[in-house]
Order: sequence, then C-alpha cells, then structure tokens
Amino acid sequence: MSSFTPSAQQAAAIAEIKDWFTTRTREQQVLRLFGYAGSGKTTVLKFVLDELGLSPHQSARDGTCVPGVVTATFTGKAALVLSRKGTPARTIHSLIYSVSEATEEEIEAAARKVRDAEAEIRTLIGFERTAAEAGIEAMRQALSAMKKPRFALNPESDAADAKLIVLDEVSMVGEDMARDLMSFGKPILVLGDPGQLPPIKGAGAFTNVAPDIMLTEIHRQAAESAIIRLATMAREGQPIGFGSYDAHVAKMHKGDITPKQALSGGQLICGMNATRLQLNNAMRAAAGLGGTVIPSGAAEKIICLKNQNDLGLINGMFLTLEDIVDEGSLYFSATVTDEDGRRVGRTDDEGREGRGERTGRLRIYKGHFEDHIAYDRTRNDRDWKDKKHLTEATFGWAITAHKAQGSQWENVIVWDDGLGRSALDRRRWLYTAITRAERGLVLLA
Repeated sequence: MSSFTPSAQQAAAIAEIKDWFTTRTREQQVLRLFGYAGSGKTTVLKFVLDELGLSPHQSARDGTCVPGVVTATFTGKAALVLSRKGTPARTIHSLIYSVSEATEEEIEAAARKVRDAEAEIRTLIGFERTAAEAGIEAMRQALSAMKKPRFALNPESDAADAKLIVLDEVSMVGEDMARDLMSFGKPILVLGDPGQLPPIKGAGAFTNVAPDIMLTEIHRQAAESAIIRLATMAREGQPIGFGSYDAHVAKMHKGDITPKQALSGGQLICGMNATRLQLNNAMRAAAGLGGTVIPSGAAEKIICLKNQNDLGLINGMFLTLEDIVDEGSLYFSATVTDEDGRRVGRTDDEGREGRGERTGRLRIYKGHFEDHIAYDRTRNDRDWKDKKHLTEATFGWAITAHKAQGSQWENVIVWDDGLGRSALDRRRWLYTAITRAERGLVLLA
C-alpha cells in the first residue's frame, strides 16, 4: 500500500493496532477500531495487515493449513462485497457454527404432544386451565423453533487456527455470537461504525462498548460528498432540509416523485416490512408487472432470502429470473442468473446427474411473494417442511435498511417511513440508509 499516505489520526491508529497485535493480545483479546463513513477504516486495516505481513488464512480438505487472517461479516452480502474487492470473507455463522435441523420424526413427536395437551385441557377449569394454557403456548413456541435451523459451535472452525480474526460490519452482532467468537481465544480486530443499526433484538455487543480507536476525521474526498454530509447530519440528529445538495443528492417530499419515476432512481430503501410490501406492489404496478404473485420475468427485481452454499446463493443477493413456470401451490421454477451474470442451477435428478450436466432451473418458494397480496404470519410454520429444499426469494424493488446493511448501490432512494423507537434509533436508521448510496441519493420524507 505504498500509495497510501495516512493522516496523523490514521497513523496513530495503525501504530496502536500493530502494538496490540504484537504485544498485548493475551491481555486484551478484542481491539475495537471504529469510524464513521468516509473515515478510512478499511484502508487502515489493509495497511496494517500489509505491515504485519499477515495473509488470508488458508485451510485445505486434507487438514493442512497456513494460519493467517480470517475475515468475517454478519451478513452474506457484506462478505460477498469484501470478496469482490479482493478480501476473502465469509459470514460469522459459516465461520464458527455448524448447522443442524430437527428431524421430521422429532417435529412430529413434538406436534403430537401439543395435540394431546390441547385435548386434555378441555376437561380443566379455573387456575388449572390457565396454567395448562400457558404450558401449551410454550410448547407451541418450542415446536415453531424446532422448524428452524439450529446453530452449534464448530470446534474445527478456521477460527481455531487463525492468527487473527477480523470482523467487519459488526453492528448487528449480538451478545451470544460475540461470546462464541471469543471462545476460540484468538485475537479479534473489530471494525465498527457506531452510527449504524444494531441487531433487531438487543444491542450490538461490539459497538455497544467504547472503542479503543475512533476515527473521526473524514477523508477530504469523502468530506466533499453530499452523501457523507447528509449522513453526518443524520447521525448527529441535525434536521435535513428539503432541496438539492448537489447534482445527484436531494431531499424531496414523497408526493414529488411517482412510483414510475422511482423505477429509474436506484435501489429503494425503507424502514418497516409493511412499507416494503406496499412499495414493492406500487413499483411493480408502475412497471406494468402487477396483478400476480408470480414474478413476470427478467424485468422483475428479485432478492434472495436464504443462503444456499451449494449453489453460491447468498442472502441479500439480487437475482434475474427467466422462463418462469408456475408449478402449483407451493413453488414456481425458473432459470436464474445472479448479479455477477452467473447462471445458477441444480443437477437434474432425472438422468443428467451422472453426466454432471445442469438444467439451469431452480424451484422457488412462492410464500414470500404471496405475502405481498395477503401477509400470513403462520406461513413458515405451515410450509417449513415443504420449503426446506426450495430457493427463497422475494420482490426486491424495495428493501429494508436492515436487509441493505453490508451493501451499497450507485443510486439510492430512501423512503423515510418514521421507523425508530427512540431518537437514537431514528438517527441510526437514517444514517444506515443514507450510507448505502455511493453517488446518487434521494431522501423522501
């Protein structure tokens, strides 16, 4: 990184990280490097790793490994973005956990116990019935949890052999995951932005504590950006007035832009899921694609909702669908291309598997699309078994800021729907949404 000339603040950060890694990791396992958008956290990290001579961790199927740096993020999309920029990265889940699922027999046995308890309660009255109802509700919740993947700490994780674990985009990491990461006993360098959204439940385990190093100076190039100026105003709770801030950045009233105009305005980001559903419907109608829950082909904007490692599908990745065929009540099939232009498909089980050919078609679960017409909160419990081997996706014309974390787009439209339980929540939401934009931004309020 010979072309990089750090500022005085960045140089001090580089020296602090190098000193920590070489002399203090036994006394201090975690070092927190925080900074707001435009402060150069990632650039500082690359310089430090180069100075320390640390390369990406390498492990082989035969059990050999070359210890190095393991980089992980909370979301798959953030890991994908880093990997595209030349830094091998993976999700924290895939790094330290192994996934297990309850068997169908275990789930049926639990469901049978619920049914038996529901039958027995009919003979009870008064306090006994109230207590039994509470117990049955707990059983129902446990049954619902059994239908979701379970994560167990993987002692053979690369985290056990790495020289250094680097965590990026960590604002969504909660207490349990942080504790599991630290259990491997390896030095952990955390890159965080305290202005971003915390986990949906609880607080960010790493960003909820004062940083060891805080980069407050914004790069000259970044400081000249209207996007960074608005992001700073949002983070500090300053009012953002209506009007233009440069040729590509403006705040407007929601009534000033129609869904049809928004189609060419970039990625639409909102706060609440209910808003997302409404905006997706409006955008599809404006594009002439409304009236059905089945996507209408390559013109649709589709986002993946579940990692499928065998296919290279990542939660948060945008997909293009073509040659769509309605296959009944549960799913439709389509040829699928990811956002890198790669055709995604499964081996045909009906004769081509032995020859290694690909059909180029995926079976895609309908439920998330159907929620745009009639939202059903019991859908997962009902369909959990049948959708296990289906690709999960939904309309992606509008997405929430939580889903957008870890991603950036050249142009972004932020639909401010008032999300936030407190003033701090509001600031974090708006800051996160604004900083998803790279060049163009329209803030609608």
